[in-house]
Amino acid sequence: MDRAPDFGSVGCGFESCLGRLSMDEETRRILILLLARLERISADSQLAHQASGVRGSLIRLLDLDNGEKTIAKTNVKWLMEDGFSILYKAFKEKAR
Repeated sequence: MDRAPDFGSVGCGFESCLGRLSMDEETRRILILLLARLERISADSQLAHQASGVRGSLIRLLDLDNGEKTIAKTNVKWLMEDGFSILYKAFKEKAR
């Protein structure tokens, strides 16, 4: 028997179809590591301001994960891409 899904229930997986899911432990560890690395960028660096903004967003995201059940998957992806991009630029700046 086919039955219409109850999209209001928590266990239906509807939110994951929309790109929202709970943050898994591996992603959380990567974000914490990224946060620690961004913190080490020198204040004299031109990238320090950008790193500070991404760090603030990461902190809010990790706090949000503690309080809510779902987080937008795209937000996590964008933050990780921005953070790693800043780290790469800082590395290239330091290597000069």
